[in-house]
Amino acid sequence: MSITTSRRLINFISLCGFFALIFLTVYFYHLGIFDDLQSLQEFVSQKTFWAPLIFVLIQILQVVIPIIPGGISLAAGVLLFGPLEGFLYNYIGICIGSLILFWLGRQYGRPLVLRLVNEKTYYKYIHWLDNQKRFDRLFTLAIFFPIAPDDALCLMASLTKISFKKFTWIILLAKPASVFAYSLVLLYGSEHIIQFLL
Repeated sequence: MSITTSRRLINFISLCGFFALIFLTVYFYHLGIFDDLQSLQEFVSQKTFWAPLIFVLIQILQVVIPIIPGGISLAAGVLLFGPLEGFLYNYIGICIGSLILFWLGRQYGRPLVLRLVNEKTYYKYIHWLDNQKRFDRLFTLAIFFPIAPDDALCLMASLTKISFKKFTWIILLAKPASVFAYSLVLLYGSEHIIQFLL
């Protein structure tokens, strides 16, 4: 399968996911769930097992094959489940998705990475791979601070000599800060976050 064909397939899957989300949104709207935030939260709280599980699966999927912007799902997690549980479900889904991306990259190599990472992003960060120690430092910082395309870098990390164990520890330890900060900024705006920190 050529790179162009693979990208078209991935785009098709993303488009199908996008339309599925639109369908669910319209369906929930007709049920009156979107009348106010409390109605939505009550609906989610009734699905004590399925709602968190489905949300985590959506987060995993949107990391591996982006269907919706990650920022939207991060904010949705906090809105639906509250600050603590929302953060936890976001964190679990994003970490598992990142590990899957790295594993896929290790299994299928550069051809897969080129299929999933757009050319502009690939060539912007490819020079990071020249020096393993420098890459490890830059990669850790990029995961800790939301300053770079994490998903693309997880794939590109699979092309380096970084061990799966070290990659896992970087994801597990560095992700919480960026997930927490990004969620709060999306929900409350940067001014409230600065006031909170001060």
